[in-house]
Amino acid sequence: QVQVVESGGGLVQPGGSLRLSCTASGPIFTMYDMNWHRQVPGKERELVAFATGGGNIGYGDSVKGRLTISRDNGENTVYLQMNSLKPEDTAVYYCNAVWRGSVFWGQGTQVTVSS
Repeated sequence: QVQVVESGGGLVQPGGSLRLSCTASGPIFTMYDMNWHRQVPGKERELVAFATGGGNIGYGDSVKGRLTISRDNGENTVYLQMNSLKPEDTAVYYCNAVWRGSVFWGQGTQVTVSS
């Protein structure tokens, strides 16, 4: 069982920045594919960024150029740096770890972009 814990959400003004963190347990973190999703009530969960164990990185179209995903394998942590935030980025942000077909989700962290 892999435990995934997100942190770093909060309230930020439009145009501001936040950095989310996601820690996943286990000695083989380097092999996990790590993904960030977000969800607003009434809508499907949306993939916003991924960083595979093989070193590939990608982003959803709605966030390209504003979000940066990175991972610190020594700390079992993946980060999501979010810049130029917009009110439409308001959502619960979820991290998951994927390993051998199993998906482990965190509890989510709320991000609210509002003046």
